[in-house]
Amino acid sequence: MRGASNGASNNLKKTEFEIQPIENKTSPTQTEVTRRTKRLEPHVMSRIKFERVESDLARARDDIRKASKYNMNQSYISEDDKDYVPSGLIYRNAHQFHRSYLEMEKRFKIHVYEEGEPPLLHHGPCRGIYSIEGKFIHDIEKRTPLRTRDPERAHVHFLPFSISNMVKYLFEPNKTRGYGPIKRVVEDYVGVVSRKYPYWNRTLGADHFMLSCHDWGPETSKAVPDLFNHSIRVLCNANTSEGFNPSKDASLPEIKLYGGPPDVIGRALPPSSRPILAFFAGHIDGPVRPILLHHWKGKDGAMQVHDLLPNNISYNDMMSKSKFCLCPSGYEVASPRIVEAIYAGCVPVTMSDYYVLPFSDVLNYKAFSIDIPVAEIRNLKKVLMGVSQEEYLRLYEGVREVKRHFVVNEMPKRFDVFHMILHSIWLRRLNVRIRVD
Repeated sequence: MRGASNGASNNLKKTEFEIQPIENKTSPTQTEVTRRTKRLEPHVMSRIKFERVESDLARARDDIRKASKYNMNQSYISEDDKDYVPSGLIYRNAHQFHRSYLEMEKRFKIHVYEEGEPPLLHHGPCRGIYSIEGKFIHDIEKRTPLRTRDPERAHVHFLPFSISNMVKYLFEPNKTRGYGPIKRVVEDYVGVVSRKYPYWNRTLGADHFMLSCHDWGPETSKAVPDLFNHSIRVLCNANTSEGFNPSKDASLPEIKLYGGPPDVIGRALPPSSRPILAFFAGHIDGPVRPILLHHWKGKDGAMQVHDLLPNNISYNDMMSKSKFCLCPSGYEVASPRIVEAIYAGCVPVTMSDYYVLPFSDVLNYKAFSIDIPVAEIRNLKKVLMGVSQEEYLRLYEGVREVKRHFVVNEMPKRFDVFHMILHSIWLRRLNVRIRVD
């Protein structure tokens, strides 16, 4: 599948990692051959199982490729899916996505390394803007049938460390120097699993993934060059100017949780009840927000742009009463406002260079959001006023339709944000062909 991003191409290139065979330097006797064969039997069996995994992925690729050839106007016959059949403009190719999703449910197996102890591993934050990290770790370990306890059957292997918790427990301001202690934990953990199991060394980490919503996730991954260069990195900070590679890395939506799934029912007011053209309120940090506030704070009643809201004004109510919700980057490119806007039925207006939007390999963001280049922020009102009522209603309906893919459920449900994250990982794994000779 192909995806689009702000300032970055998301064309998934095909990559191959070829493992060269070890050549014998001498001609062994028949007894030596028998002895060596017995000693290598487990390795041979592991190789056969791995080839089966790759064959399974090849079949999935073929089925997805066939689905991608359907024109959006053609009738599409899929397996009976009583829950949901993707359709409409919010998808880049609804048929292809649906087939890929069904193939994921049927085939995808994820192995989670069990080494390590909480809170640095197998645990993550449950509250705040990084909480999707902790929620994913919990759900992947406890609440998905896609997890396998047999690593030989796995398509991917998960490194279950939490960068957010490492920062919380290891970083001491004015005492800790930079990323050092956090990078050492990641380096040590990869070292442990690579010495104990053959899977990391077999692919140079190409069938492994990490997940981090903390700003330091990308930099921390540099502790292990193969992790940075080959592994699937699922990151909120999906910044192509800092090494995020859309062909192998996946963008993670930043969702602020308060100890449980957010209440997203009944918050979306109809278009007729939205008198505010555009709304933003937030801390002035990073390079983009000061530009926004410079041009629009207190300048126009239709453009409700604030740094801090008065105590008697509700942030959620303002979003629900606005047609467009402004989502500028902060210090890092990701913002929880995109998902907050979708929950509120408010059309997101993204303002960020180099940001790869979550799930943009399958979702068509033009059907439910507007992208404003940072250089055009001064013309923001002109652009938004130029959106016709017909176009706005189309965007509003797109927001309503796409919300299911960003919902956080206590128990994961099909097509929700947890499964969309898994699907992003599934796509990256499909993109890698690993040949063992």
